[in-house]
Amino acid sequence: MVGKSMLDLEVIPERSLGNEQWEFVLGMPLCQAVHILQRYCRVIKAVQLVYCEQAPLSTDLLLNLTSDGIKLVFDSVTQRLKIIEVYNLAKVKLKYCGKVFASPQTAPTIEQIDQSFGATHPGVYDASQQLFVLNFRGLSFSFPIESKFQPRYAHGLGSLQFPNGASPIVSKMCIYNGNSLPDAKAPPMPVSCFYGSLYLDHLEIVRDVQTGMARGLTLTLMSEASGVAKISELRKHTYECVVQFGNTCQDVLSNLGCPSKIFYKAEDKMKIHSPGAHRLVRSRNSDYFYNYFALGIDVLFDARTHTVKKFVLHSNFPGHYNFNQYTRCEFRIPVLNGKEPAALREPAALREAASPSSQSSDASDSRSFITTFSTWDSVHSLCLKPSEKPVVLNRSSSTNTTNPFGSTFCYGYQNMIFEVVPNNHIASVTLYQPSSKELLS
Repeated sequence: MVGKSMLDLEVIPERSLGNEQWEFVLGMPLCQAVHILQRYCRVIKAVQLVYCEQAPLSTDLLLNLTSDGIKLVFDSVTQRLKIIEVYNLAKVKLKYCGKVFASPQTAPTIEQIDQSFGATHPGVYDASQQLFVLNFRGLSFSFPIESKFQPRYAHGLGSLQFPNGASPIVSKMCIYNGNSLPDAKAPPMPVSCFYGSLYLDHLEIVRDVQTGMARGLTLTLMSEASGVAKISELRKHTYECVVQFGNTCQDVLSNLGCPSKIFYKAEDKMKIHSPGAHRLVRSRNSDYFYNYFALGIDVLFDARTHTVKKFVLHSNFPGHYNFNQYTRCEFRIPVLNGKEPAALREPAALREAASPSSQSSDASDSRSFITTFSTWDSVHSLCLKPSEKPVVLNRSSSTNTTNPFGSTFCYGYQNMIFEVVPNNHIASVTLYQPSSKELLS
């Protein structure tokens, strides 16, 4: 029986871990990392997704490549790659600047790390874990060393004396952004991860001041700047656009570009909850969705008029049926009741994780918002009172009717439908074009 081939990977401090075929880059979205794992499933065979089911924003998301000793740590709010950790260097072959420093033939000892990476600041000893941590910018190595050797650590790791001349071997390597691993944060999405696609920085739902009805979306989008020749000079271009109910397909295409997929709607499982559902005439043509997976939104067009009649915004929380099909949509819904409910303000940790552009716009904006990170209790108790009891939605595909994540609950308010998962977070928000009767009521 032939054993599993070992991954041969290049380490780039403060940036990435990968090879000529694929690369895990700091700041890349979770969905892109999963796509790499799916595409190379014959090479990377064992993967675990670890998250907190009850409080998904409280702890980082982890992709654990158990057969390769690699752990990818994603920020739970931005869902971008924050730390690349290699916790078993015996399972991979690692190189720096093309030269191997860890493999079955090359043990990653203190001397080897010093030879491969050069001089750095003295390491820090963690007495509780009995580890020496050697830090470079954007890169750290942990060495298991017994506490009895700590007093001799006066002139760096090289001054330590070990029994039988043995030298400690790296037990863990971490790649991160910045100078300190404990303070590491996920960097902005690098332009090298755009691959010619548009990505969403954030969007705001446009509501009518008089009726409170949602009218459309104001999107802040990111793309690669045009006219750039060198990879080192890649720049990000940010711009704003508006899409509204009644826009044509051409309007949406000119603003958002081509969709990732076009889906023709075969059935409407929510139609039964409409007044006089049995009297609704079945159309010969099907309404159709433009699916924008990289933006985290869907746009539904009327089959007859070919104009926008519905928007769906996806929060991409783990534990939801559609998790990782879409990039997280960071939306904001302005509260129009004239008050500023304190419970609707985002926690400080979430504000700090927000993108710079959204932070600058929030600084001068005194309005209150319902966001991707608001819980349903805060929304329900302070401003939005659902019109009826929730509708229970159980998602499943036509080929596989099982749903391991269970049902969700849909609450209607004006022309918005909030889909809420059992842990009280908002899984999606659907905006539908209000009828003339709803506008008058």
